[in-house]
Amino acid sequence: MDLLLKSAEALFIESENNVSLLSNASAFIMQTTPNLNWSGFYLYENNHLILGPFQGKPACVRIEVGKGVCGTAFELGRPINVANVHEFEGHIACDADSNSELVIPLVKNGIKIGVLDLDSFLYDRFDEATENYLIALARLMLEYYTI
Repeated sequence: MDLLLKSAEALFIESENNVSLLSNASAFIMQTTPNLNWSGFYLYENNHLILGPFQGKPACVRIEVGKGVCGTAFELGRPINVANVHEFEGHIACDADSNSELVIPLVKNGIKIGVLDLDSFLYDRFDEATENYLIALARLMLEYYTI
Protein backbone atom coordinates (compact mmCIF):
# COMPACT_ATOMS: atom_id res chain seq x y z
CA MET A 1 0.00 0.00 0.00
CA ASP A 2 2.80 2.46 0.85
CA LEU A 3 4.45 1.87 -2.52
CA LEU A 4 1.15 2.53 -4.32
CA LEU A 5 0.63 5.75 -2.39
CA LYS A 6 4.17 6.90 -3.23
CA SER A 7 3.55 6.12 -6.90
CA ALA A 8 0.29 8.05 -6.78
CA GLU A 9 1.94 11.02 -5.13
CA ALA A 10 4.62 11.13 -7.85
CA LEU A 11 1.79 11.27 -10.39
CA PHE A 12 -0.22 13.87 -8.47
CA ILE A 13 2.78 16.20 -8.09
CA GLU A 14 2.91 16.42 -11.90
CA SER A 15 -0.67 17.72 -12.14
CA GLU A 16 -0.97 21.30 -13.29
CA ASN A 17 -4.68 21.68 -12.55
CA ASN A 18 -7.62 19.90 -10.94
CA VAL A 19 -8.82 18.30 -14.18
CA SER A 20 -5.48 16.59 -14.84
CA LEU A 21 -5.21 15.63 -11.15
CA LEU A 22 -8.65 13.98 -11.05
CA SER A 23 -8.17 12.38 -14.46
CA ASN A 24 -4.90 10.76 -13.45
CA ALA A 25 -6.30 9.78 -10.05
CA SER A 26 -9.24 7.93 -11.62
CA ALA A 27 -6.94 6.22 -14.15
CA PHE A 28 -4.43 5.29 -11.42
CA ILE A 29 -7.18 3.72 -9.32
CA MET A 30 -8.51 1.72 -12.28
CA GLN A 31 -5.02 0.46 -13.11
CA THR A 32 -4.03 -0.48 -9.56
CA THR A 33 -7.29 -1.70 -8.01
CA PRO A 34 -8.50 -5.01 -9.42
CA ASN A 35 -12.13 -5.82 -10.21
CA LEU A 36 -13.47 -2.30 -10.71
CA ASN A 37 -15.74 -1.32 -13.56
CA TRP A 38 -15.88 2.41 -12.73
CA SER A 39 -13.66 4.90 -10.93
CA GLY A 40 -14.34 8.60 -10.95
CA PHE A 41 -15.43 11.82 -9.39
CA TYR A 42 -18.61 13.78 -8.91
CA LEU A 43 -18.02 17.42 -8.07
CA TYR A 44 -20.33 19.66 -6.07
CA GLU A 45 -21.74 22.43 -8.24
CA ASN A 46 -25.05 24.34 -8.13
CA ASN A 47 -26.41 22.16 -5.29
CA HIS A 48 -25.82 18.92 -7.24
CA LEU A 49 -23.04 16.42 -7.80
CA ILE A 50 -21.88 16.78 -11.41
CA LEU A 51 -19.91 14.15 -13.29
CA GLY A 52 -16.18 14.82 -13.33
CA PRO A 53 -13.19 12.88 -14.66
CA PHE A 54 -13.67 9.12 -14.65
CA GLN A 55 -12.68 5.75 -16.11
CA GLY A 56 -15.40 3.33 -17.20
CA LYS A 57 -18.70 3.35 -19.05
CA PRO A 58 -20.62 6.59 -19.58
CA ALA A 59 -22.25 7.62 -16.31
CA CYS A 60 -25.05 9.65 -14.78
CA VAL A 61 -24.30 13.33 -15.30
CA ARG A 62 -26.10 14.82 -12.29
CA ILE A 63 -26.92 13.41 -8.85
CA GLU A 64 -28.98 15.18 -6.24
CA VAL A 65 -27.39 15.63 -2.81
CA GLY A 66 -28.90 13.00 -0.52
CA LYS A 67 -29.85 10.66 -3.39
CA GLY A 68 -28.18 7.36 -4.21
CA VAL A 69 -24.93 6.22 -2.64
CA CYS A 70 -22.98 9.24 -3.93
CA GLY A 71 -25.47 11.85 -2.79
CA THR A 72 -25.93 10.17 0.58
CA ALA A 73 -22.18 9.89 1.29
CA PHE A 74 -21.74 13.53 0.29
CA GLU A 75 -24.60 14.69 2.51
CA LEU A 76 -23.46 12.63 5.51
CA GLY A 77 -19.81 13.52 5.00
CA ARG A 78 -18.56 9.97 5.50
CA PRO A 79 -17.59 7.04 3.29
CA ILE A 80 -20.28 4.55 2.41
CA ASN A 81 -19.33 1.00 1.48
CA VAL A 82 -22.22 -0.94 -0.07
CA ALA A 83 -21.68 -4.69 -0.44
CA ASN A 84 -24.79 -5.11 -2.62
CA VAL A 85 -26.08 -1.97 -4.34
CA HIS A 86 -29.35 -3.72 -5.19
CA GLU A 87 -30.18 -3.64 -1.48
CA PHE A 88 -29.40 0.07 -1.05
CA GLU A 89 -32.67 1.98 -0.99
CA GLY A 90 -32.60 4.68 -3.66
CA HIS A 91 -29.53 3.32 -5.46
CA ILE A 92 -29.01 5.05 -8.81
CA ALA A 93 -28.07 2.41 -11.38
CA CYS A 94 -25.86 4.23 -13.88
CA ASP A 95 -24.28 0.90 -14.87
CA ALA A 96 -26.36 -2.28 -14.57
CA ASP A 97 -23.10 -4.28 -14.20
CA SER A 98 -22.27 -2.67 -10.85
CA ASN A 99 -22.96 -4.81 -7.78
CA SER A 100 -20.95 -3.08 -5.04
CA GLU A 101 -19.91 0.51 -4.51
CA LEU A 102 -17.62 2.60 -2.33
CA VAL A 103 -18.10 6.36 -2.14
CA ILE A 104 -15.62 8.62 -0.36
CA PRO A 105 -16.56 12.27 0.28
CA LEU A 106 -13.90 14.80 -0.68
CA VAL A 107 -13.47 17.66 1.80
CA LYS A 108 -10.60 20.15 1.85
CA ASN A 109 -10.23 22.88 4.45
CA GLY A 110 -13.81 22.27 5.53
CA ILE A 111 -15.14 22.73 1.99
CA LYS A 112 -17.09 19.86 0.45
CA ILE A 113 -15.70 19.35 -3.06
CA GLY A 114 -17.51 16.20 -4.16
CA VAL A 115 -17.01 12.44 -3.98
CA LEU A 116 -14.78 9.68 -5.25
CA ASP A 117 -17.06 6.94 -6.57
CA LEU A 118 -15.89 3.37 -7.14
CA ASP A 119 -18.00 0.57 -8.57
CA SER A 120 -17.35 -3.14 -8.98
CA PHE A 121 -19.08 -5.95 -10.82
CA LEU A 122 -18.29 -8.13 -7.77
CA TYR A 123 -20.48 -8.20 -4.68
CA ASP A 124 -18.76 -7.08 -1.46
CA ARG A 125 -15.66 -5.96 -3.39
CA PHE A 126 -14.39 -3.35 -0.95
CA ASP A 127 -12.88 -5.05 2.09
CA GLU A 128 -11.55 -2.97 4.99
CA ALA A 129 -7.96 -2.90 3.69
CA THR A 130 -9.06 -1.73 0.24
CA GLU A 131 -11.39 0.86 1.71
CA ASN A 132 -8.62 2.23 3.95
CA TYR A 133 -6.19 2.37 1.02
CA LEU A 134 -8.68 4.26 -1.17
CA ILE A 135 -9.48 6.71 1.64
CA ALA A 136 -5.74 7.34 2.08
CA LEU A 137 -5.37 7.80 -1.67
CA ALA A 138 -8.25 10.30 -1.74
CA ARG A 139 -6.69 12.26 1.14
CA LEU A 140 -3.34 12.31 -0.66
CA MET A 141 -4.99 13.52 -3.86
CA LEU A 142 -6.71 16.32 -1.94
CA GLU A 143 -3.31 17.66 -0.87
CA TYR A 144 -2.74 18.62 -4.52
CA TYR A 145 -6.30 19.77 -5.27
CA THR A 146 -6.66 23.54 -5.46
CA ILE A 147 -9.75 25.34 -4.22
